[in-house]
Amino acid sequence: MPVDNILQINGTLIWYYYICKREVWLISHAIEADQGNELLEIGRIIHESTYKRSRKEISIGNIKVDMIGKQGEKIVIGEIKKTSRFTDSARMQLAFYLLELENRGIEAIGYLNFPKEKKKLKVGLDKETRRELEEAVEGIREIYLLKKPPVPVKNKYCRKCAYQEFCWA
Repeated sequence: MPVDNILQINGTLIWYYYICKREVWLISHAIEADQGNELLEIGRIIHESTYKRSRKEISIGNIKVDMIGKQGEKIVIGEIKKTSRFTDSARMQLAFYLLELENRGIEAIGYLNFPKEKKKLKVGLDKETRRELEEAVEGIREIYLLKKPPVPVKNKYCRKCAYQEFCWA
């Protein structure tokens, strides 16, 4: 059976692929993070309390876009992030959304929004980003097919991770 019939690649998996491969395995196997984690709570609050006028969350297939609107004739999607610390993973997550929309015949432009920092970053799809997304999707599929999660690898994000008990308890 093809992996795609089992695993729906989504923005969350793309995001974590650039942060922690073990977390990709845990999420893809429906193992939930500690929902009481302080940083998850802060993220939810920021998500719910910012960009109220332009916020129109929408689900399309396996993606959930934080904001969608129009800029002239162009569709604009936006992703709200707590901090720019994870810009690379956030950029690839948003690029994945742009590619998914493009595959459905919808041309859009994207912006990463960091409300606490009052920053906005435009994200687009170029040849290199498309290649990188292909590699990430294939990497996620390979991780998912592992019988056990990859061994934990300590990185700078571990200390505040909602999955840390699965790695370091």
